[in-house]
Amino acid sequence: MKQVIIYTDGSSLKNPGSSGWAAILTFNEHKKEISGGYKLSTNNRMEIMAAIMALESLKKPCKISLHTDSRYVIDGITKWITGWRKRDWIDAKKKPVKNKDLWQRLLTATQQHHIDWVHVKAHSGIELNERCDQLAKDAAKRNNLPEDKGYVK
Repeated sequence: MKQVIIYTDGSSLKNPGSSGWAAILTFNEHKKEISGGYKLSTNNRMEIMAAIMALESLKKPCKISLHTDSRYVIDGITKWITGWRKRDWIDAKKKPVKNKDLWQRLLTATQQHHIDWVHVKAHSGIELNERCDQLAKDAAKRNNLPEDKGYVK
């Protein structure tokens, strides 16, 4: 099984506002950068989207070390999602789970892989995390960004 290292980040110029996501995938000496954005979304949605897009870009099952500065993503996918699913996507406060569409998509994207979720401190000088941050910010500034159809005010 290929071993892939992934760094992800999301950004929102205002929250909510113009938003971007980015991921850097490395395998041996190969490196791939991907990014995108939406004209109106949130930072949390972009953090999840970055992980989704990275995982969906892989064509075969992989052993992955996925690095993110988002505790929301790590806790959501490793801790909270089990309860959400058992309660039919209702959170612990008995409210509908925010970003359900993306959590479901992320769950599907994780199924074929073995993933180690790694938390990194934001803006701490980790080169690939800093690069992801810049790519996500740049993506949020692009012209003619599409609508985030899943975003609900």
